Amino acid sequence: MVKNMSKAQILEGSRAIALTIKNIGPAVVSAYPITPQTHIVEDLARFKADGECDFEYARAESEFAAASIILGASAAGVRVYSSTSSQGLLLMTEVLYNIAGMRLPVVITCANRAVSAPINIWNDQQDVMTIRDAGWILFFAENHQEAVQQHILAYKIAEKLQLPVMVNIDGFILTHSYEEVAIPTAKEIKKFLPDYKPKAGTYLDPANPRTFGSFATPADYLEIRKELHDDLISSLEIIKSEYEKYNKIIPIPNTLLTGQAGKCQTPNSIDNGLLEYYGPRYAKNIIIAMGSVVGTIKDIIDEKKSSSGLFGTGVGVLKLKTFRPFPADEIIKTLKIVGAKNIAVVEKAISLGNSGPLYIEIKSALQGKLAAGVKNFIVGLGGRDVTKEMIRKIIARTAAKEKEIEFIGK
Repeated sequence: MVKNMSKAQILEGSRAIALTIKNIGPAVVSAYPITPQTHIVEDLARFKADGECDFEYARAESEFAAASIILGASAAGVRVYSSTSSQGLLLMTEVLYNIAGMRLPVVITCANRAVSAPINIWNDQQDVMTIRDAGWILFFAENHQEAVQQHILAYKIAEKLQLPVMVNIDGFILTHSYEEVAIPTAKEIKKFLPDYKPKAGTYLDPANPRTFGSFATPADYLEIRKELHDDLISSLEIIKSEYEKYNKIIPIPNTLLTGQAGKCQTPNSIDNGLLEYYGPRYAKNIIIAMGSVVGTIKDIIDEKKSSSGLFGTGVGVLKLKTFRPFPADEIIKTLKIVGAKNIAVVEKAISLGNSGPLYIEIKSALQGKLAAGVKNFIVGLGGRDVTKEMIRKIIARTAAKEKEIEFIGK
């Protein structure tokens, strides 16, 4: 057993992330303030002003500029960081596509927030869904500890594969709440994530000239995009492998293991960096979700375990930690192991004119491979509370036939 040097403390989510980034040690940080991510970069700016770290802190005039600054710094061969939310992420969109296309190992935090109009500063996940096809690996954190873990993992994956990674945390729910979390020390992190030393030819160097983001004709463009797609798909196995290594090198303190693999009751303990199953060994009804709402769902499952069958059959939750690349095979494998018959996809986003983005992915993945009913429940848009009573209602309606998509507001 590896001794964990970090101790648990009560921290705001933004502070926990800022401390983690500080210990990771990027060379350049650039951002523009937008609620609810601002506390992260405010803390980083304070660390810099107080002489606690030596990164270059570049104040930008917009999110587009902030993304452009870290693009340029990453292309020059150094480790970089930024964070944003909502409209700020949308303003970054053009640059985000360029970062992925140029194969730069950039890491960004998105404190998920509703998009306008109407103006709304509270949490849902509609912002990140607008860039899900930009070529980024997309992680989603349930709680502070997972957010800390995913940021460290993000840099390892990004720098190993030359792919950008975005860590998504629910705005206010995680950024502004306080809970127990252990922050790995810089020394501890370095055992898993060494100093960034880019390979020759992967950055701008006058002694070894390279072109990034060059003009591509129809004769070349398809193959270039296919290469990016193939590498994203291949990253699924790398994420699993690096997640396993992380847990051996930087184990989570036992007091913070609630909801981790130690409480799973499946034949094979399922918690692999791509997804996590929580619930009974066999579960007819499965909820699939991402982000902080999973904590509420776990509470309901815990209640069921102590009330001898609240819903008549087993209920479990399948949490997706990685949305891009989409872990379709892992999802199908897990649903088959637990014997899922009714699936409720619960999400804080809507693809207007269709259904929930996660639901679309799940339906596509399961078609012809698993005989199970799938329903979509849209919750929490614009920061609406997702209550236990709403989750109970969703579970009760999972097997209902009359509606495939429902908006649950209370």
